[in-house]
Amino acid sequence: MSSHKNKEHLNTIREAVIGSDRLKEDEKTDTIKRIDEWLLEDRASGTFAEELLELAPEIRAMLTELGLI
Repeated sequence: MSSHKNKEHLNTIREAVIGSDRLKEDEKTDTIKRIDEWLLEDRASGTFAEELLELAPEIRAMLTELGLI
């Protein structure tokens, strides 16, 4: 997947996390922090999806709704 697409996906996930009512505030904070780091590092999509699920298992439904897994 291209770097540009990865950044688009991460930004989409970031916005969904911010607006989520499924995640606790600490999960949102940790997830946003990690996503911001990945945007700077230009992470591959497979890697960030796995790590997000470790941070907050509830994020699986969100990623599915976004069509990312």
